[in-house]
Amino acid sequence: MSFKKVAIILLLLALFGLLPYFGTPYMVVLFSNIFMYVVLTLSWVMFSGPTGYISLASAAFFGAGIYTAAVLSFKLPVIMIVLMGATVGFLLALLIGVITLRLKGIYFAMFTFGFVELLLYFVLWYETNIKGTTGRIVFTLENVTVYYIMYILSIILLLVMYILNKSKYGMALKSIGDNEIASEHSGVNVTRIKILVYALSAAFVGACGSIMATRLTYIDPKIAFNPLYSFIPIFMAIFGGMREIYGPIIGAFIFSYLQEVLTTKIPYYYMLLFGLLMIFIIAYMPEGLIGLLRINLIKRNRS
Repeated sequence: MSFKKVAIILLLLALFGLLPYFGTPYMVVLFSNIFMYVVLTLSWVMFSGPTGYISLASAAFFGAGIYTAAVLSFKLPVIMIVLMGATVGFLLALLIGVITLRLKGIYFAMFTFGFVELLLYFVLWYETNIKGTTGRIVFTLENVTVYYIMYILSIILLLVMYILNKSKYGMALKSIGDNEIASEHSGVNVTRIKILVYALSAAFVGACGSIMATRLTYIDPKIAFNPLYSFIPIFMAIFGGMREIYGPIIGAFIFSYLQEVLTTKIPYYYMLLFGLLMIFIIAYMPEGLIGLLRINLIKRNRS
């Protein structure tokens, strides 16, 4: 990703910094959700994009961030809660990485998804048998405050991804995705790099969860560890296209808006519609919207 592309994205993001001043309260809430999905999608792409490892553990990190905010509600300042959410996500990913990142393909995907269910039922067991009650009350923040925190987190994540892609770790991730065995033989510490980048991406998901918890007011394990938080970011990344950094961002924006509209219009069928849409995209647009635009541009130039 060139510096020019990053500058354009950052300029567009700067315009969003003015949204609360000229937008409606509904727009502030809507774009808070959109930036949440931007963070979730880019975090997934940070690791899974270059390596090809399909992680389904996003819901575990997001839910851990939500529960971190719930446990620390009314005890710490907001910024400390966000940092703690990031730390918990980072540590959980380290644990998963040490255990699973020697696995490949479907085995890695299955284990990471199984970890979400394991964590869900562990928290449910703890609250039912140890704490005595299920669910927690979370402190609330003003919608504008939530918006700006998500907005700033999106910018930080974008800058981190740019720096990572330009670093030796980014090059190593790409080489792992191309040929992991060859990378290992060339002296790349494959396991360490995978674990560290996986944990870094999870830190952003955990931070995101701790912020969005303030929008829920009340949470329980099934709300916090909803498996949709593992699958929707993947859909958004595929929908936009993962070859360019702005592909997942565009996918997150469009998909989030569609989700908002469809859940209002057809709440019982919107996931079915999303499923059909994803089948269509995988079958006819494997490189996403960005890939489709690139192909059309090439054809137009040739003609």
